[in-house]
Amino acid sequence: MTAAVKSLTSKAGTPLSRGCECALTWLLRLAAAASILVTLAIVFSVLFEALRFFRLVPLTDFVFGLQWSPQMAMRADQAGSSGAFGAVPLFAGTLLITLIAMLVAVPIGLFSAIYMSEYARRSTRSTVKPMLELLAGIPTVVYGYFAITLVAPNLRSFGASIGLDIASESALCAGLVMGVMIIPFVSSLSDDIINAVPQALRDASYGMGATQSETIRQVVLPAALPGIMGAVLLAISRAIGETMIVVMAAGLSANMTFNPLQAVTAVTVQIVSLLVGDQEFDSPKTLAAFALGLALFCVTLALNIVALRIVRKYREMYE
Repeated sequence: MTAAVKSLTSKAGTPLSRGCECALTWLLRLAAAASILVTLAIVFSVLFEALRFFRLVPLTDFVFGLQWSPQMAMRADQAGSSGAFGAVPLFAGTLLITLIAMLVAVPIGLFSAIYMSEYARRSTRSTVKPMLELLAGIPTVVYGYFAITLVAPNLRSFGASIGLDIASESALCAGLVMGVMIIPFVSSLSDDIINAVPQALRDASYGMGATQSETIRQVVLPAALPGIMGAVLLAISRAIGETMIVVMAAGLSANMTFNPLQAVTAVTVQIVSLLVGDQEFDSPKTLAAFALGLALFCVTLALNIVALRIVRKYREMYE
């Protein structure tokens, strides 16, 4: 036994093995450096083009403007309108759709996570959780098709039966379908976080005479709250960046409204529409897509930083 260990040790210390180890280390370093360089290249390219846009359109008009109508000349030899580049309607529509989606995803996702982690048997959990996570693997275009063929007509019919005028493309339809899509994000992350709460806390609560529901409400959920908040923030970031469901279910109209029954649009949808078609690349209409992309990047980056800090604080407390 001792001879075999010495033989393996001597083989591990050969120049060939050390060379392989060094090569593998450099390969991993190159992979990490490549991912960082690609990220920096994307950020700086978007930032550079956004700065070109802000040389043509004042930053205050973009941030505080209430009208979005980027109708410019199609070519340099054509006359076109000066356009309006106020981004407030776009962010208002994004916020409205995200809010509706969170009102659907957070309660359903959290309740399903509580059931799987606290009430369900092991066999039931092993079946329900993979089935629930299948929703995350469905392409978003399928959700968009589901929204325009099933959800939107039923919403219009229901609204007409109770005297409400619901548009064929509405924030409510997009938000409901997006909420269904985000349920697995909230459910899976919340389930892992609730399971990470030490069993000793539950046992201490049971020892004090508390029931299971009281233990969940007063012990488990308060202990898991920082992690659950991080999961919700990550889900919000996912909702803000969604495009296909919004363009198919909410439309392209940049309406400044908080009425969920009306058609609205989102930042990601306008980015796609601005970069499609015969348009001068140096025109404000095209460069506006990079300005929107930079603003969206800053928002999602801030949300992810907050979520990661909350989750890290939670893990340091209970690991």
